[in-house]
Amino acid sequence: MIVAIDGPAAAGKGTLARRLAAHFGFAYLETGLLYRAVGARVLAAGGDPADPDAATRAATTLAPADLERSDLRDEAVGEAASHVAAIPAVRAALLAFQRDFALHPPGGAAGAVLDGRDIGTVVCPAAAVKLFVTASLDVRAERRYRELAERGERPDRAAVIADMRRRDARDSSRGAAPLTAAPDAHLLDTSNLSIETAFAHAKSIISAHLR
Repeated sequence: MIVAIDGPAAAGKGTLARRLAAHFGFAYLETGLLYRAVGARVLAAGGDPADPDAATRAATTLAPADLERSDLRDEAVGEAASHVAAIPAVRAALLAFQRDFALHPPGGAAGAVLDGRDIGTVVCPAAAVKLFVTASLDVRAERRYRELAERGERPDRAAVIADMRRRDARDSSRGAAPLTAAPDAHLLDTSNLSIETAFAHAKSIISAHLR
């Protein structure tokens, strides 16, 4: 079984995806890490994440070790990831990896959970279950603010909101696989939901497909 989970930044899809994978014994892939790793490689080389040539070189030479970098959660890397993800050649380079993971889950798992921006629309359009996890901009910005503060950073709330608004616009308007809910996706707005409530709702949807 393939479970596709999409949604904007800080909507809670990653936390939800990890819990669902652990509960059902499915393999889990956070596809955003692939784009973060590409963005981090470009930045480390002193390049511009919006440069198609630099980003494509980084994507085609991506190695497993790149997914273990300690800076992948940095805000600058997240911003770079949004830029490289808008480049068609980068998405094409990473598409095969994602589909192979979904169709052949590592460890002999009975299914796979993938979260990202275009899993249900492009990567796995035939996924058995599709979830689109979202939340209001203010709620997502506050979550990101707390996350950064807990890491010892000193974020500015206004800057966090502005950055998230720009990233949302870029992700939703890009020509290559824009962020959008698949027509058959289950919408899950977590603005006023606890993780337990969101998890219970998503779990029931998946369980219904396993009967």
